[in-house]
Amino acid sequence: GDLLVTGVDGCWQPRDAEVVLDLGNAGTATRFLAAAALLSPVPVPVTLDGNARMRERPIGELGQALERLGATIEYRGTPGFPPMRITPPRDLAMTGRVLELGTTQSSQFISALLLVAPWLPSGMTIKLSGEVTSPSYVSMTLGLLARLGASVRASDDLRVLRVGAGGREGVGKFDYAVEPDASGATYFWGAGAIREDLAVRVEGLGVHSLQGDASFPSLLERMGATVTRAAEPAWTRVSRAEELKALGADMTDMPDAAMTLAAVACFASGRSVIKGLRTLRVKETDRIAAMITELSKIGVEIGTMPGDDGAIYVEPPKGGVDCSESCPAVEFDTYDDHRMAMSLALVSLRRPNVVVKDPACVAKTYPTFWKDFARLHGAATEEHS
Repeated sequence: GDLLVTGVDGCWQPRDAEVVLDLGNAGTATRFLAAAALLSPVPVPVTLDGNARMRERPIGELGQALERLGATIEYRGTPGFPPMRITPPRDLAMTGRVLELGTTQSSQFISALLLVAPWLPSGMTIKLSGEVTSPSYVSMTLGLLARLGASVRASDDLRVLRVGAGGREGVGKFDYAVEPDASGATYFWGAGAIREDLAVRVEGLGVHSLQGDASFPSLLERMGATVTRAAEPAWTRVSRAEELKALGADMTDMPDAAMTLAAVACFASGRSVIKGLRTLRVKETDRIAAMITELSKIGVEIGTMPGDDGAIYVEPPKGGVDCSESCPAVEFDTYDDHRMAMSLALVSLRRPNVVVKDPACVAKTYPTFWKDFARLHGAATEEHS
């Protein structure tokens, strides 16, 4: 369906003397709205809060950046974590034009700043040192802003980012067709790789997608899956005709797909090594610890790589995961994490007697996941899209 949004010309118009938002465990909303609070009229402060897990997810690096842009930041609990109160600067024209940032805990801190830059009188230049966190998401943000008419420039290594407004403040009205969520698509592409009797085609995601996770089928292809892509209309199809092989993969550009890959690796021959997972420690749960705990329940050898806390190995037991009808029941905990639930569900396509606890947590990003996933069970040599 269509969603119509009427803009406010880069200046929020709150009705109350202070805005308080409870955002649950929505990390993206919390970070993006924290930066957007710069555009709130003085003296209207914005307080962002969430559930218990959200109060454990760091936001101090973004808070420091907002302070450099002239905002006043107050933490109402643990310093560097929500709840945080943001009072915007009195004059946006005085906001700093250049921000220098080191390696950030989340690329969303960078994206949040870039998204408000077109409405700052002088735009914004961000200079990054150290490792660029999840660079594909930064590239996606820049690409989207460019499509909407903002003035965007970036160095090839993404260490210098410049967003202005092309001589005018903000961006004009636009019509934009939003792509399907590539992160949500990875579970179905993974299903096509896990089961020999499935072919899964995801429509709307093809060779020209801005999303880093749209490259996930390339990893499955390396493992032995067959991948077919089309541009117009866009779609990507995954199936399998041979045994899956282990692989080594750097997931820096698509960390949200790491749990999907780990689930697929449980049914590949050999030891897979998955790195680039540093940001998973501060997601809805510590996803590295959660994956180790849950996938070990089906006899898989899984753990962190020596000397690299952001990398894991996954190796199925000798003879493979027990997928017999008499295999013992296993209950997967999901940690109130939508992506843990959806990735662990993949195990059930090969192994019977699987229970996924708290299945409703998928509603955060994919309310109809179980309805769509149910179409895969019991399928035989059938293409699903």
